Amino acid sequence: MQIHTTPLPGVQIFIPDEHTDARGGLIEQYHLQRYQQAGITQAFVQLNHSYSKQNVLRGLHLQRHKPQGKLIFVTQGSIFDVVVDVNPRSATFKQYFSLELSAHNRKQLWVPPGYAHGFLALSPEVHCHYLCTELYDPHNQAGIHWRDPELAIDWPTRAPIVSAQDQHLPSLSEFLLQPFP
Repeated sequence: MQIHTTPLPGVQIFIPDEHTDARGGLIEQYHLQRYQQAGITQAFVQLNHSYSKQNVLRGLHLQRHKPQGKLIFVTQGSIFDVVVDVNPRSATFKQYFSLELSAHNRKQLWVPPGYAHGFLALSPEVHCHYLCTELYDPHNQAGIHWRDPELAIDWPTRAPIVSAQDQHLPSLSEFLLQPFP
């Protein structure tokens, strides 16, 4: 497995090994000891499978209390994935990191608890999976508007398909008016 750091503290990229032969292949998507050696010591308690049509944008999401760490990977298609540092006490506050995750490149993204996360479906059909370190709590969900000018995320679309809920998320400045744990 290859491990790469990113400009955001704790955010890492993993590329699991693929073993192929004439029959097909095998990718070990998760191995407890390997991820622990890379610093991910939290237990995963939930596995989500998100599927989307092309141009669907989901995010930017997080849980304010009991924040989730997420190990994200794609098994069909590709996404433009974005992580945003929303912690005002962080040296990388307001910075974002983006990359393409796809079934082809096998990249996984580790998003530590406390970051905002979102993605845009790039291919006609996308199947995205993420292991979470905390259970989803609908009363705890929060987010930041995907088009917040203060963040200036360079999304590779100008007219995404966005849920009504995500269209009404606050700006980062509005989000920060509530206490951050």
